[in-house]
Amino acid sequence: MEHFSKVYSAELEGIEAKLIEVETDINVGLHSFTIVGLADKALNEAKERVNAALKNSHIKPPNRENRRITINLAPADIKKAGSQYDLAIAVGYLLATKQIKEFETGDKMFVGELSLDGKLRSVNGVLAIARLAKGLGIRYVFVPSGNAREAAIVKNVTVIPVVDMVGLIDHLEGRKPIEAQEPTELLWNTGGYSTDISEIKGQANAKRALMIAAAGGHNLLMSGSPGAGKTMLAQALVSILPPLAMNEAIEVMQVYSAAGIANGDVFSMTRPFRAPHHSASPVSVIGGGANPRPGEISLAHRGILFLDELPEFRRDLLESLRQPLENGDVCIARAKSVLKFPARFTLVAAMNPCPCGYYGDDEKACHCGAHEVTRYQRKLSGPLLDRIDIQIKVPRVKVADLAKEKASDESDAVREQVLCARLIQSRRFADITPKIYTNAEMPSKLVDTVVQLDDNGKKFVKQMLEKSFISARGYYRMLKTARTIADLESAETVTNEHLSEAFQYRIREI
Repeated sequence: MEHFSKVYSAELEGIEAKLIEVETDINVGLHSFTIVGLADKALNEAKERVNAALKNSHIKPPNRENRRITINLAPADIKKAGSQYDLAIAVGYLLATKQIKEFETGDKMFVGELSLDGKLRSVNGVLAIARLAKGLGIRYVFVPSGNAREAAIVKNVTVIPVVDMVGLIDHLEGRKPIEAQEPTELLWNTGGYSTDISEIKGQANAKRALMIAAAGGHNLLMSGSPGAGKTMLAQALVSILPPLAMNEAIEVMQVYSAAGIANGDVFSMTRPFRAPHHSASPVSVIGGGANPRPGEISLAHRGILFLDELPEFRRDLLESLRQPLENGDVCIARAKSVLKFPARFTLVAAMNPCPCGYYGDDEKACHCGAHEVTRYQRKLSGPLLDRIDIQIKVPRVKVADLAKEKASDESDAVREQVLCARLIQSRRFADITPKIYTNAEMPSKLVDTVVQLDDNGKKFVKQMLEKSFISARGYYRMLKTARTIADLESAETVTNEHLSEAFQYRIREI
């Protein structure tokens, strides 16, 4: 076994990482360098990158060895893709050829792409890989220096930022240890929003709906004439959302890491806001592709997905939203595997009431025929609308309201109310598994226990069901909304007033 070595690396499947053993065997024979274990083209090209990187790091490379070199990536039934194995292959080769001192490999994981001059390039999914290492009890994770802050979000794992092969070898042989990356602290952006709710003039009813949506994570649909302020209201919703809890922040950042979107915002506790254009393809919004990647609904996980001009989106895309809106995740099925991406987002949508936009407007006449209005509104299916808890009409802002000064402390007051309601829900669902953060996430079986109705409330619900105003799904969603309205008032019991307000949001006025 003197010409054999084994080191650890990882493969990214969806947003989760799996442990991969990188085994290196050196045998006598004609020169060959083979990588086995269901490797894709990018991984097979690792041979050339490792050769050049070691040569330019003044180390004897594999192409000068007149021996057979076999790299096995185990387990062999998992498809290996990407360039993150370069570092592990290089280290395994150096160990097998005795070019560096032997060291304990069982507590170390190596991830990174090599450039031809021996430096390390960043790779995707490092956060998931660091979480895997922690779960397996692996103490040290060697990653490119560009990924170090991301990996250091995970506590109780020592992250070693590697710049190049020369520095790594000096560290492993004890000549010049690399200083471990300091733990990354997450910050909450308490300002700097593109739109603050205090900047919106008038629209008291719409602001009330935004507060309820933010407090309970409820889906929201706004309908109104062009220029009424629907887009501005949606953007302002972010300014009143509470910060992500630590577990939520890790979930969000893991999605962004897998998608390869590494920027400063990834390391914050601010909730994501995604707004794809209505011409976006289903794959870009839902996720998938030849090598499945998270779509916009997963990038909006624990945040806001804003769909402006909702009826202009493709019908098949809108219908694809139904399952994620119900379950909080999306399954991408392929011939050899099924990947699951998280997609627990709050849908905020805006639309005009008709093609010209002025149907029902008090000031400007609509030029659409009745058939055009009906056809336009029918672009949204009943099952999709049934999953939207709050549906409101946004009127034009009056000139008198536009002249008013904004209330500087309004956003602070609303944010405080939302945060208090979220804390009530956090205590309510503290012992629930899997973890629930908001009323909107409640499964139906919990609703009857959590939503305590008084006598008047029970009479109201009975009358509503007898007259078949809403579906069974709509009934439970209305109760969840009523529970959120009660939480905003810190009320233990859901009253008739809470139910009435929640019910009026189910009546679509366009």
